Amino acid sequence: MKQRLSVLFAVFFFLFTVSAQAADIKIGVLAKNGPAKALKKWAATGEYLTNKLGKSVKIVPLGFDKVNPAIEANDVDFFLVNSSMFVTAKVKFGASAIATMINSRQGQALDSFGGVIITTAYNDGINSIADLKGKSFMAVKKSSFGGWQMAYKTIKDQGLDPFKDFASMDFAGKHDNVVYAVQNEEAQAGTVRTDTLERMAASGAIAMEDFKIINKQSSTFPFVYSTTLYPEWPLAKTAATSDAVAQEVVAALKEIKKDDPAAQKAKIIGWVAPLDYGPVDELQKALSVGAYK
Repeated sequence: MKQRLSVLFAVFFFLFTVSAQAADIKIGVLAKNGPAKALKKWAATGEYLTNKLGKSVKIVPLGFDKVNPAIEANDVDFFLVNSSMFVTAKVKFGASAIATMINSRQGQALDSFGGVIITTAYNDGINSIADLKGKSFMAVKKSSFGGWQMAYKTIKDQGLDPFKDFASMDFAGKHDNVVYAVQNEEAQAGTVRTDTLERMAASGAIAMEDFKIINKQSSTFPFVYSTTLYPEWPLAKTAATSDAVAQEVVAALKEIKKDDPAAQKAKIIGWVAPLDYGPVDELQKALSVGAYK
């Protein structure tokens, strides 16, 4: 059985690779939860663009460690990654943003997102960022923009170095895992991207009142947050992709309505002209990460 599964997987991978290579347009997508989920979410967008442009458009899932090599080698024509990863590709490989995704979270249309720093509601020893000194802390992963880098910048701006001043600095790999780690007191505090708490509460996995928001900000933004808000994920083109093709893709994407299958599957509202990613560039410089590591 294992041998048959191995053969079937090899055949599937070969066919997928051949299909992707034969495509007129290849769009790399950060597969933060694995290739299967990335295809489930974005395949409808590829089909939409194929029908709209009259050209074969394939979605190519990319792991975190595969994004930069694919962009540098021009193995994809366009790519969709988090805002910080885009800035790295812009600085290092000459990529440029062509559109910004308007996310749909808990029924809200969002063109920006942030990070939220949390502890349990019952932890009387942590009430501010300064109180994090000497405490254990959990984040998603070092390359996670909303799940680490935003909070890292906010913490550093207030005079703390997480890698020196915290009792421990660990990474859980997924946003939900960070929330559970804090809830179960495996870490005294942690950070995730905005809307994570509300999503988990809506599903019944947690209760919002069990958590305390550190450095809580106030604005019209519909979710709790602790950091600066930054623009949502961009769709970008590689340096080798022509402006003419990019304009075709952008025009088609801007016609997507929130009730179209492409938007519904991706859980977005649609696409707009690229927002200003300058603040993301400044974050990378301040933290010496990404393009400035």
